[in-house]
Amino acid sequence: MATRKRLSPEESRAIALQAARSLLIEAGPQAVTLKAVGARVGRTHANLLHHFGSAAGLQRDLAAHLANTVCETVAEAIRASRAGLGSPREVVDLAFDAFEREGGGALVSWMLATGHEDAIEPLIETIHGMVDDLHPEEENHEETMAAHRVTHTVVLLALGQSLIGAPLAKSLQLPASVARDIAEQFVTQSLAVRAQTVES
Repeated sequence: MATRKRLSPEESRAIALQAARSLLIEAGPQAVTLKAVGARVGRTHANLLHHFGSAAGLQRDLAAHLANTVCETVAEAIRASRAGLGSPREVVDLAFDAFEREGGGALVSWMLATGHEDAIEPLIETIHGMVDDLHPEEENHEETMAAHRVTHTVVLLALGQSLIGAPLAKSLQLPASVARDIAEQFVTQSLAVRAQTVES
């Protein structure tokens, strides 16, 4: 008889978070419960309580997990864009996909609606950290603040798009890509200003 490998606490948490992410994408944030995640990964409710403390703890850690995964991908795309290997649209699409296809927007709205505002702090902190890593303040304060403004705008557009973007664009007879197009223009303009500053 085969015995199940004993997983480390870190491995157990990682597997549970992957299952939670799948549930989020498939069925929405209300489906991300300890019972549902436990059933998917073959763990007991008590086992998941040990790792996350509560359903709210699971969802908070899921928000942090999503933020880390998405921010790493976006940061790589930004670096590639700076090196001439990518485009502003690729960066924008990654950010928008994180909130739409990966369930980030639904998770944020669910946390706010259920009174768990603190659960979105990991997302906000991770985004802030990513921007600061890409634009260290000691290098150029103005450039850092410009990056903060761009990030703020793109994230708000992506979040709004994930919540009501499609029906709003349809109602206003605008293309479904309008929010992404605006975000791309904003990022492109910001990069052009940055390039001019570097040259001067």
